[in-house]
Amino acid sequence: MADRLLEVKDLKVRFATEDGVVHAVDGVDFELDRGKVLGIVGESGSGKSVTAMTLLGLTRDKNTRFEGEVEYKGENLINLPESRLRDVRGAQIAMIFQDPMTSLNPVYTVGDQIIEAINTHESIGKSAAKSRAVELLREVGIPNARARVDDYPHQFSGGMRQRAMIAMALSCNPDILIADEPTTALDVTIQAQILELLDRLRADFDSAVILITHDLGVVAEVADEILVMYAGRIVERGSKRDIFYDPQHPYTWGLLGSIPRLDRPKPKKLHSIEGTPPSLINLPQGCKFRPRCPHAFEKCFEEPELRNRVEDSGHLDRCWLSVEDKRRVRTSTIAGEERVVA
Repeated sequence: MADRLLEVKDLKVRFATEDGVVHAVDGVDFELDRGKVLGIVGESGSGKSVTAMTLLGLTRDKNTRFEGEVEYKGENLINLPESRLRDVRGAQIAMIFQDPMTSLNPVYTVGDQIIEAINTHESIGKSAAKSRAVELLREVGIPNARARVDDYPHQFSGGMRQRAMIAMALSCNPDILIADEPTTALDVTIQAQILELLDRLRADFDSAVILITHDLGVVAEVADEILVMYAGRIVERGSKRDIFYDPQHPYTWGLLGSIPRLDRPKPKKLHSIEGTPPSLINLPQGCKFRPRCPHAFEKCFEEPELRNRVEDSGHLDRCWLSVEDKRRVRTSTIAGEERVVA
């Protein structure tokens, strides 16, 4: 039986604002097993980062309301007191944020910040903590780690700062590593190195990874399962093979169509998804993707459930189109030539 680390059940997160209630996350479910990589994909504002930060209690506020469960080793993290949550945060579930320049303190050395992360959860001497910091920097590929441990963040390149953030997240050997857009603002060569590093460390540290990104291409190599999110909801969920070779939701088709492909003839232009994501305060009636979907029809004014439409596959989607209609229209959509279902 798989070693289940995390189980999220019907997670809902609401933010009360002067303009109204923001439905940031609405009924998200997923599981995460040890050694697995879960990719969460979607545009900005789809609820990816809020979902991740809620796991760590980073969205707690007097104006925030939660529903559902986030079960980690028999405890519901939603209900944990802050004192207990601090024990989990960093030591058992750690997070790599997307901008290391703002996540690292510019007035402290990289080594001191890793040492602080270690000493927050473990009572070891400064010398032993510094030795571990050096070893962690070496583990994530920082050259001349013994000397670089005393450098400041501005003395590191963007890719090296991201590696330092990964070292800090790994400092207490967590069960779960959450990487929120870890390749943002890095060139493609460094992106590939960071993704390869995360995949290697997952195996070496026997941990699980939640990889958050807006780019399906980023999760193509490393994810075992992928959640596609839109307007706070999961619109499609399946294995990497399901999502890339048998996608079932028009939003997923749009994301795939926007990725340059080397294995197909060059299109006249890359596909784009028309329109903008909806306001999370005033969501559209029925399917939340309906106003932007070229395949919408009358039934789409009703809210579809996330369900298994291909029997016994474990591949879920939230769309009213029949399997036959999807097969008829999706090839042209992914190729960048929209065609509306009659």
